[in-house]
Amino acid sequence: MLRTLPLEFEGQLHLKGLCRSRLAELLHRWGEPAYRADQLFQWIYARGVEDFSAMSNLPALLRERLARHCTLKTVHLLRWQRSERDGTVKFLLRLPDGAAIEAVFIPADEGDRRTLCISSQVGCPLGCAFCATATLRLRRNLNAAEIVDQLCQVQSFLGERITNVVFMGMGEPLLNLDAVLDAIAIFTDPHARLLSPRRITISTAGVVPGIRKLAESGIRVKLAISLHSADQRLREQLMPIARRYPLPELLAAVQYYTERIRRPVTYEYILFDGLNDSPADADALARLARRTGAKVNLIPFHPIEFAHPTGIGAQLRPSPPDRLHAFAERLRRHGVTATVRSSSGIDIDAACGQLALSWRPADPVEEPTAAQPGR
Repeated sequence: MLRTLPLEFEGQLHLKGLCRSRLAELLHRWGEPAYRADQLFQWIYARGVEDFSAMSNLPALLRERLARHCTLKTVHLLRWQRSERDGTVKFLLRLPDGAAIEAVFIPADEGDRRTLCISSQVGCPLGCAFCATATLRLRRNLNAAEIVDQLCQVQSFLGERITNVVFMGMGEPLLNLDAVLDAIAIFTDPHARLLSPRRITISTAGVVPGIRKLAESGIRVKLAISLHSADQRLREQLMPIARRYPLPELLAAVQYYTERIRRPVTYEYILFDGLNDSPADADALARLARRTGAKVNLIPFHPIEFAHPTGIGAQLRPSPPDRLHAFAERLRRHGVTATVRSSSGIDIDAACGQLALSWRPADPVEEPTAAQPGR
């Protein structure tokens, strides 16, 4: 079984990994009434307070005990980069064992949508040809506290509420589904006042058992499938996981999810020049999407030469913008809802895994503060 740090690590219990019912169980063992868990949740999440001594409606003895045995700081900001072009902020975060992960804040072009892209694993085991995280390899799963605290620390740093969370950072979330579901239970707890399920998206490369398990959980989050080709052979070249879960199995799981949750999935589709961006490719994708009423999100490719890719990965180039938009229009003519994702953070190390690849544990730690301007 893949290693995960326990919530109790080096003598401290990381409270942000406990849902409210488990927190109530802990406090009950300490002789506290159940409503103390509600109060703690409100302090930690709704108010963003990380100093137990400031939680004024808790008894002094409880505050002292919490400070001795527990911590609310699971991840630490190491470095950050802010795009002068669109305001995207990339964060490098240190975990309790010294490992590093990434999170990305993406502001909306219009409106008040503020999205945080978070990680679910240290590295990734899937080896997708277009992803820099693949070169990091998989080190371990994140626990629920390490997932939840990404949102908490970034929100505190920015000084504004995160409105949407997408599990599209480092790792494959459906290979760490138990911890992801634990984190979602905390995000969506009414006492936390953080997020509703409809503002959470899980992106998967196509882990069929995980899709089915997510459907059976009954949690009505949004599901995005990293597809990138409607052709089985090409998909296998781009994404080795397609050999284990070929398209017919994946599409059956998507059908199951759609019928069970009653919410359409989104197919994510990176366009590569001369590889998957022809009119025939658009027609094949449209046929596939119409089967379950899926939406399509077209994504410009961020080159990953810095990761020294090999094989097909070394040949990948972004499709020209005019071809990307023509592809989107062809999908729409087929009756498919198609959007084009903006190239957020293109002037910083925004490709998934890029900032983590540039850092090693021996590097000096840069303690960022919210008062600093973006850098």
